[in-house]
Amino acid sequence: MVKNRFRLTAWKRPSGKICRASDAPGAGPLREKPGASAEFALARRLQSQGHGKDQKGLKGPDMDNSLLISLSHQIAAYRSMDVIANNIANVSTPAFRREEPSFQEYLAHVPPAEGQSGTQTLSFVQDSGVVRDMSEGRLETTGAPFDMAIHGKGYFVVQTPTGERYTRNGHFGLDASGQIVTSNGDAVQGDGGAIAITPDDGEVHIAQDGTVSGANGQIGRIRVVDFADPRALTKEGASLYAAAGQSPVTADSFALQSGMLETSNVEPVIEISHMIEVMRAYQATATLTQTQEDLMRQAIDKLGAMPN
Repeated sequence: MVKNRFRLTAWKRPSGKICRASDAPGAGPLREKPGASAEFALARRLQSQGHGKDQKGLKGPDMDNSLLISLSHQIAAYRSMDVIANNIANVSTPAFRREEPSFQEYLAHVPPAEGQSGTQTLSFVQDSGVVRDMSEGRLETTGAPFDMAIHGKGYFVVQTPTGERYTRNGHFGLDASGQIVTSNGDAVQGDGGAIAITPDDGEVHIAQDGTVSGANGQIGRIRVVDFADPRALTKEGASLYAAAGQSPVTADSFALQSGMLETSNVEPVIEISHMIEVMRAYQATATLTQTQEDLMRQAIDKLGAMPN
């Protein structure tokens, strides 16, 4: 992936990724939330319509492609700011994974304008989704008996009204029936289903392999699973992920830390620096757009002042 500063023909920044797409068959967006935004599709339609013909069959005036390219850059900046703001908002969310936007350079081939020869190539910026940073956050001690943190690869399994979901947020507690549940009341799953604690179990201990034991011996074992491609999991809110067609397998390279929580892997200072960079890039593009509009206005004024 190329990482560089913002320039007119492509949107590139340290907190984003870019690759090239074209009109050639087989070219497609990056995985995870693929597809262009509605604004990008509108810009492409405007650009293509600018090379059509009027009702009399005459070639119409070209759309100002520089303005459309600037528009695609501004859309990319807006999307980047949205992702960064979401990262900062979740800096205190346990086990949150920071995200970064991904963009494609979309090449459009158009007929030559007056004074040009050969097919012209325009470079737009297309939003292709976000990519999650899967690095592990820091482990912090909470002292809560049912808080758990996974050190290594793996996800807790919880039973929701829509089926099994997966999370690394181990902020758990007990419900009225003694089951270990999430903050939303979803039952945390063990190897044999939900795990229930009774008053007779006394003080409960949770081992690094997930074994839950009390005064009367082993109560159950926390189920921890992993996936072939964790980045392909689908976010559903409340720190939950859906499998998105993947089959979970039993995790074997983890250590469960009782009385601890994994923190978010977002670094606020880095996110703020990215936000400043995006704001500067947006302002540069807005200035370019304003300059282009001023030149067009001056040209129209001079043409209007010429004698017939």
